[in-house]
Amino acid sequence: MASAASQVILHPAVSQGLKFGGTTTGRDKAYRSIQYLARFLGWYYLSRGDKQDAARWNALKTHLGLARKLLRLGKPLEHLQAALRATLATGPADEQITTIGRQLCYFGFLTYDALIWANTIKLINLSADYSSKITKYSYRLWATGIGLSLLNSVLKLRRLSKEYRRLRISARGEKALGQEVEIQTKLGVNKAARKAVRTQFVVDVLDLSIPATALQLVQLNDGVVGILGLISSLIGGKTHWEAVNKK
Repeated sequence: MASAASQVILHPAVSQGLKFGGTTTGRDKAYRSIQYLARFLGWYYLSRGDKQDAARWNALKTHLGLARKLLRLGKPLEHLQAALRATLATGPADEQITTIGRQLCYFGFLTYDALIWANTIKLINLSADYSSKITKYSYRLWATGIGLSLLNSVLKLRRLSKEYRRLRISARGEKALGQEVEIQTKLGVNKAARKAVRTQFVVDVLDLSIPATALQLVQLNDGVVGILGLISSLIGGKTHWEAVNKK
């Protein structure tokens, strides 16, 4: 019995899960997945007229949303640091500008998000009109940041694709073994980079539906937004899982 319990508790998958949950990002991805699943289920039960179950899932969605706002309290400074590092980095100017703009938008979005959290828990008291304005500004900055992230992904993919074609041509004409190995290594790095950028592009497209719906730029119900948010959360969670368990 003890042996069976040890095999379960010490199973590599359990250890990997603990390593994933031991990071702030891992917990946020897990909470986010459940939050958007709850958003979908709240809509689903309400559409069937089951108000009791809908209220249960909507309450879970609300509380997880507040928990995630608490987890993100230090995030604005992270994005501000990322923006500063981007100004000091070398690389294509268009990619650098979109990176800086994205990070500054996320800084503003999360700063407003922290004020919304503080007002919700009554740590500060904002008027209803001012709270509504802050919420709208928050969603606008989030949507703008995602838009800049999408543009940045397009620019990166274009550059990486040109680099990939150039490396393929070099590989076909290269005869020296050492240089051929080096080119193949660069091709592998390029392929991995393009995959990561494409994944981020898909996540951004899915996530854009959330602020766009809140700002009434598109008309999507909570069921659709919940599913899109769940998919993007699972993709982001998978990426983080792989990154954490490579260490």
